[in-house]
Amino acid sequence: MDTRDDEFSAYVVERRAHLYRTAYLLCGDAHRAEDITQQALAKLYGAWSRAVRMDSVDAYARRIVVNAHLDEVRRPWQRRERPSAEPAEGRVSVAAGLSVEDSDALWTALRGLAPGQRRVVVLRHYWGLSVDETAADLGISPGTVKSQTSEALARLRGVLGPVGQSSTTGEQR
Repeated sequence: MDTRDDEFSAYVVERRAHLYRTAYLLCGDAHRAEDITQQALAKLYGAWSRAVRMDSVDAYARRIVVNAHLDEVRRPWQRRERPSAEPAEGRVSVAAGLSVEDSDALWTALRGLAPGQRRVVVLRHYWGLSVDETAADLGISPGTVKSQTSEALARLRGVLGPVGQSSTTGEQR
């Protein structure tokens, strides 16, 4: 195996799970997330020499995952297909320490966001990107990132309730 393959293999071992979680947060389906991740890694392998010359291989890979998700969404048969049940083994933990009920409520709320809002929330709050980095990754203006983030967080607060309160009981934690 040459150096390129060694470098790429090491990157995949280290970052594949993170890329998968990103895909899952974007699409909400374990099987589609796996497909998106595999497509992204195949594209990344083809562009590996270009990616390693960039400032951040993660940024390059993240952009490929977002674009692969957009490609999936644009396919007409994807709009007709809906998963019938969430496979338990494909579940991704977003935040440690959440109860099962809170985790389910969070997933339901994330799936209820518009696709653009979900992408912005994932990049800003899961990846921890700045407004400008998110705008560059998605090819939108910083103002759009700000407005979609604001609208998404307001919607999440409306569905989930204020931080520190259970959405079902209203009790302080």
